[in-house]
Amino acid sequence: MRVVVTGGSGKLGTACVRELVEHGYDVFNADIAPPREQLCPHVRVDLEEVGQALELLSRVDDRYHGVDAVVHLAAIPAPGLRPNASLFRVNTLSIFNVFEAARHLGIRNVVWASSETVLGLPFEIPPPYIPVDEECPPRPESAYALSKLVGEEMARQFCRWEPEMKIIGLRFSNVMQPADYAEFPSFDADPGRRKWNLWGYIDARDGAQAIRKSLEAPIKGAEIFVIANADTVVSRPNRELVEQYFPGVPFDDRAGDNQTLLSIEKARRMLGYAPRFSWRSQLAD
Repeated sequence: MRVVVTGGSGKLGTACVRELVEHGYDVFNADIAPPREQLCPHVRVDLEEVGQALELLSRVDDRYHGVDAVVHLAAIPAPGLRPNASLFRVNTLSIFNVFEAARHLGIRNVVWASSETVLGLPFEIPPPYIPVDEECPPRPESAYALSKLVGEEMARQFCRWEPEMKIIGLRFSNVMQPADYAEFPSFDADPGRRKWNLWGYIDARDGAQAIRKSLEAPIKGAEIFVIANADTVVSRPNRELVEQYFPGVPFDDRAGDNQTLLSIEKARRMLGYAPRFSWRSQLAD
């Protein structure tokens, strides 16, 4: 399978490219920035232009002709990095252009990066229940989160227009690399530092696994999945955290002491997603 990964030079993008290359995919990294590691061919592209998106997913000179799937990770990656109107325009326009190019070219397999922020982060208003899952009503609190929610609605409409399309949106938690785990023990001293996303995270390598599993899933239509690691970033029990920081919010005891409060049960069930990494084992090593 030939896959174009937009944003393949970023933290998650690099892990995704590596995962796909190691599993035998023919991968091209499409990014306005150069790659951190030369794991596959790189194409510099600006996805705000639909013409560039169309050319990217069809043919780039003699480097390739025809694409089987696209992973769309390219975006301004967080709130506050640009003025709101600019951030919203770049993110939503690039999502539309990639979806539109895929539809126009008959590419039926699309995976893209939505965000945990759609759930209401930074949870200054408490969530309706904990753990949160895909059934939790969307509550974007920033232009960034709104751009992702608009992307999710676009995916539903594109799949309504083209019932054979699969567009899977992955609501990634805060992406981490092994070098980031050295800071995790300090969160126990002040868990309030991480209440903003219910003490969640996603190891970039497990995020890449979720992307590959999504590409391989025999699904049609638009689907959304929360993607986090299986545990929280702190050692304190979940019930204590919820009672202290979200008093009165219904809490499901099945979450256990340190299991993620960003539910990944749907991804486990429908994608076969199974996180392999944890900051606990990484630091123990």
